[in-house]
Amino acid sequence: MKFDILKQQILYQGFFRMEAYEFRHELFAGGWSGTVRREIFERRNAVAVLLHDPVADTLLIVEQFRPGAALRDAQGAWMLEIVAGITEDGESNEDVARREAQEEAGCTIDTVEHIMDYYPSAGGSTEIVSLYYAPVDLSAVPTGIHGLPEEHEDIRVSVVPRQTVIAWLKAGKIQASMAIIALQWLALEKPSPVP
Repeated sequence: MKFDILKQQILYQGFFRMEAYEFRHELFAGGWSGTVRREIFERRNAVAVLLHDPVADTLLIVEQFRPGAALRDAQGAWMLEIVAGITEDGESNEDVARREAQEEAGCTIDTVEHIMDYYPSAGGSTEIVSLYYAPVDLSAVPTGIHGLPEEHEDIRVSVVPRQTVIAWLKAGKIQASMAIIALQWLALEKPSPVP
């Protein structure tokens, strides 16, 4: 199947970029669609890493303010998430996972395992999220407040038993898609050790 971009226009360029596209695409029934206009949020790709201590069966969870959530529900503005960040020019996904683990949680990781790549909202954004898993000894990780002041980060780090985090997930307390997908993967691929 094919598509043609007929017109492209930058609508806004700031911390993020918004572009308008006019396009047409082939139809499943044959032929071509009419001209379609869509505003697309142009965003760099993101990398998220689930930090798991397989011996203690604990997870590193971060909590931070998210303006998009705040505009919908002030009580849900501080979201429970996993470590994540945006890819910079010349960085590999694995480099981003290691950098963000250090910046957001004071955690050094060696081994990373790729979980999957996905589009969080392909109908309106170009962003691809790459999810990773990192086994790490979380007993020495400093909990408390982390993040880079120059990036206005105010990130609370907690090390939480897996059973508690899964209970939060089931109760709807975790609403960030990166964390939801990573935790569901963990439940399927890395079952809890039997005591």
